[in-house]
Amino acid sequence: MPYGFELVLDLHECDPITFNRPSLDQYFTELCELIDMEKCIVHFWDDVGVPPEEQQTDPHTKGTSAVCFILTSSIVVHTLDLLGTVYVNIFSCKDFDPEVAAGFTKDWFKGEIRKSTAVDRV
Repeated sequence: MPYGFELVLDLHECDPITFNRPSLDQYFTELCELIDMEKCIVHFWDDVGVPPEEQQTDPHTKGTSAVCFILTSSIVVHTLDLLGTVYVNIFSCKDFDPEVAAGFTKDWFKGEIRKSTAVDRV
């Protein structure tokens, strides 16, 4: 019997206006409501409060990353501002509909899903 399920999404051609703390926090709130998960705490990594000379400039690191702990595991988002890409992992030992989660994520970030991977965790 599997322990849980993980959905891994790679989105391209996204709208970078969604790549900020308030938007990501709202994404976590609405996704959790949609897939019936209990949102706990969110942690961010980005350039907020970092002096300009120390901010990220590389296209593969400039963006916002966030981890939303849920009662049954976590949702992780990495955005890349300069590339317009978003990478999402939704992992839970509680069942959820991956198509619903993927569709919501695609619509939220206004992008195209280039790759979607479903993994049973044992």
